[in-house]
Amino acid sequence: MASVDLRDNNLLGISWVDSGWVPILNPGNVLDYFSERSNPFYDRTCNNEVVKMQRLTLEHLNQMVGVEYILLHAQEPILYIIRKQQRQSPTQVIPLSDYYIIAGVVYQAPDLGTVIGSRVLSAVHGVQSAFDEAMSYCRYHPSKGYWWHFKDQEERAKPKSKKKEEPSSLFQRQRVDTLLLDLRSKFPPMFYQVRHVKKETEPPVELVKQEEREREPATKTSAPAPPSSKPPPEKRARLQ
Repeated sequence: MASVDLRDNNLLGISWVDSGWVPILNPGNVLDYFSERSNPFYDRTCNNEVVKMQRLTLEHLNQMVGVEYILLHAQEPILYIIRKQQRQSPTQVIPLSDYYIIAGVVYQAPDLGTVIGSRVLSAVHGVQSAFDEAMSYCRYHPSKGYWWHFKDQEERAKPKSKKKEEPSSLFQRQRVDTLLLDLRSKFPPMFYQVRHVKKETEPPVELVKQEEREREPATKTSAPAPPSSKPPPEKRARLQ
């Protein structure tokens, strides 16, 4: 048995379109569009080509045996699905592949094995990349053993250099001055007069104390004596 190179038959990575057919595509002529000679997905040995050459209708495909193309699903005006199948009898067919047309562009639909293989390959690639990156941070020394050395530690150890501020250009300085003068002309500054209130000077502390001392004896002399708490003497009758 001759070996088949799958890479030559792999049409999942290509697409085909004929811009002249795109505005007039409909379910009635989509198979004619798919059967264009420049379409790499179309098989010239199919029964559709025989029917087309004999100018027969597509209903005669049910009476033939071999590879044929049918319109499986149509969602006007943007989506059409065409199936390639192997007909063995009027009631028995074997699906081979599906093609979908979106906005006039033809693609081959991937089979289930291809989808699973692609997803598994993407997952394995991500895991392998994670292991490779982790191993790049691993260090070993006979006296210390294993340890992790990350790039963040080097950045923290390095002293941060201050960025030099770039001097302003002459255009920037002149432009800023122009804007400030424009704002000052639109919104002139307002000045307010502040009145200074003179505060009464307080007398020195020594004079205040001296005045208090002079007031103390005056208050003592002028104050009346408090009434005595003894009752007045009783008056006795004189003897004659």
